[in-house]
Amino acid sequence: MRRPLARTHPTDAGFTLLEVVVAIALMGLVVGTLATVTGQWLPDWKRSLLRTERNEKIAIALDRLVTDLSAAQYVSPIGRSRVPLFQGDEQSVTFVRSAIGPNGNRGLEIVQIAETADSLGPALVRVRAPFILASSADERIAFADPVVLLRAPLRIAFAYAGPDGKWMKAWRNSSELPSGVRFVVRDAGRGSAALVSTATRIHVDMMAPQPDPVNEPSPDAAKPSPNDAAGVR
Repeated sequence: MRRPLARTHPTDAGFTLLEVVVAIALMGLVVGTLATVTGQWLPDWKRSLLRTERNEKIAIALDRLVTDLSAAQYVSPIGRSRVPLFQGDEQSVTFVRSAIGPNGNRGLEIVQIAETADSLGPALVRVRAPFILASSADERIAFADPVVLLRAPLRIAFAYAGPDGKWMKAWRNSSELPSGVRFVVRDAGRGSAALVSTATRIHVDMMAPQPDPVNEPSPDAAKPSPNDAAGVR
């Protein structure tokens, strides 16, 4: 009789302990290399991103300031016919300009751009209010529609140019508008060095000429008398 052939069982598939150890070592080497490379360029990439974001915020704020201040009008409240409503110092400026925006009424509005503080810290805020003839930069005006232009650590300092071109830190109770306004942006967290400095000219230098009541002929003088109309001398 023939003996039945013995069945052979194949070896079970899998990894040996040595292969697992080698794979883990290679994985650790790759991860360590990636971490080293990432650690070198990631801080520079983050600083570049923050710098770009900061520059965009500064550009938007300066564009808003230039647009507003260049449109300042020579407008005086009642009782102050020779003093326009324009008051400014290093941290704030208040002036009158034509109303703009989809929600703005036609006419003039008082605009105030000033540094204030809230729960998030100092911020440069733009507010506005309708202009009325009795308005005054020294009285309490019901400003509304606040818009934050810049936040700390970015700070803006204003300066004002007189007719002689000299820059001053304040402009108050003058019979003229400044010829220009300068904006200096600084980073309070990095010392007092200026990041950006720009300026704009105010297009309106003085108010429109008013008729002189002394030299202006009276309405009665302009009308012909009945004798003149009849030819009587």
